[in-house]
Amino acid sequence: MSRWKNINVLVTGGTGMVGSWLVKRLLHEGARVTVLVLDHDPQSELIRSGDINRCQVVTGDLRNIGDVNRAVFSSECDFIFHLGAQTIVSTAIYNPMYTFETNIMGTWNLYEAVRASRKSLKGILVASSDKAYGTAKVLPYDESTPLHGEGPYDVSKSCTDLIARSYFLTYGIPTVIARCGNIYGGGDLNWSRIVPGTMRDLILGETPKLRSNGHFLRDYIYVEDAVDAYLTMALNVNLKQVNGEAFNFSREEPISVLQIYEAICRVVVGHYVEPIVLNIAQHEIVDQHLSSYKSREVLGWQSGFSLEIGLIQSYNWYKEYIAS
Repeated sequence: MSRWKNINVLVTGGTGMVGSWLVKRLLHEGARVTVLVLDHDPQSELIRSGDINRCQVVTGDLRNIGDVNRAVFSSECDFIFHLGAQTIVSTAIYNPMYTFETNIMGTWNLYEAVRASRKSLKGILVASSDKAYGTAKVLPYDESTPLHGEGPYDVSKSCTDLIARSYFLTYGIPTVIARCGNIYGGGDLNWSRIVPGTMRDLILGETPKLRSNGHFLRDYIYVEDAVDAYLTMALNVNLKQVNGEAFNFSREEPISVLQIYEAICRVVVGHYVEPIVLNIAQHEIVDQHLSSYKSREVLGWQSGFSLEIGLIQSYNWYKEYIAS
């Protein structure tokens, strides 16, 4: 029997790409899911799939403490997955205030709502990012690497991490923090990102464009791997070596933008297509990749999807989406 059966779960950011897949998995496992939703986006996988109809829905904004209180109290949650955030680096550069308010204020609002509820909570999982580390001289990042965000998005994730850790240490609220690399998969409709943007262009017969020079080094992790990582952490939050800790999740096979672009071409059209290299990416960390040693040793977690399989799964989703 699933350990999530009949467990009350609150998910912030449920209409996002990762949130949609997390909710799908939780519903499959028998959880009672409440989602805090900012906007009713009909293109979200949560809504397109109909999964939202199996959830309790609270419409609200993470920046509004009243909305967050309402979500925490009405869900009677046993566990919270805090995925709600402004996640686009270029948007953060254009509108840092909105990013800081959503990502930083939104996190302390959630923890304050939990404090006010006085409910015995099994735990909160906070979805952070490799961006929280900022630029580091030594790679791969491990969990001892200082949090040193510089750009607005990176700083917002560094702060999110630190706030979550502070509430754990000060108030004893059970907390785990997940730091993943670049998560990709069906449902990501941010077309400026390499996987969805390239797949859409190739499916439509258009020439793909690369925002960077193609040499940036990144981790790529398939969305169902990320969901599995989140659930693994959550189920082990009561362990001393897990509670209050951050964990990196990666396939530990960093590749360049050009390399993943070539892999996408092989999956979608079977051959290389010369892209237009715009080289306009600004204020982005050049090289990033993570060590997952701690998550392997402490949680027993490892990636279940190769890059090829993850890209095939993604392509199948985008092919159906674009045809619909």
